[in-house]
Parts: sequence; structure tokens; C-alpha cells
Amino acid sequence: MTRPEAIQQIRDACKTIALQFMKIHPALPHLQHGETMGDCLKALHEMTVQLETIKKKVGKLEREDDSTLL
Repeated sequence: MTRPEAIQQIRDACKTIALQFMKIHPALPHLQHGETMGDCLKALHEMTVQLETIKKKVGKLEREDDSTLL
């Protein structure tokens, strides 16, 4: 696998994960348990932050690769 292929695979996976996160949020109120809902929202937020970190690191690496081509 080349670096660009790896970057695309990581981006695709991040997108899939983010889409799945968006399915969790609207279901939480239906649990009818405030503490669980709050804990899950906090965890979703933390995981989203980590996912964004991955995306930023991969984007930075890709931009570095692009700049060496110039």
C-alpha cells in the first residue's frame, strides 16, 4: 500500500466512524436515563476529539508530501 492509499483508507475509516457516531446521539434520550446519557455524550465528545486528531495528523502528513513535490 502506498502512502496516498493509506491516507485515503484512514480518511474513509474516519468518515465511517463519524457517521456511526451521529447515529448514537439521537438514540440516547430514548434510554430515559440521564446519567447514562450524560456519560455517553461525554464519551462521544472525547472520541470525536481523538478522531479529529487522527484526521489532522494525516492531513498534515499529506500536505508535507505535497510540498516536497513542488
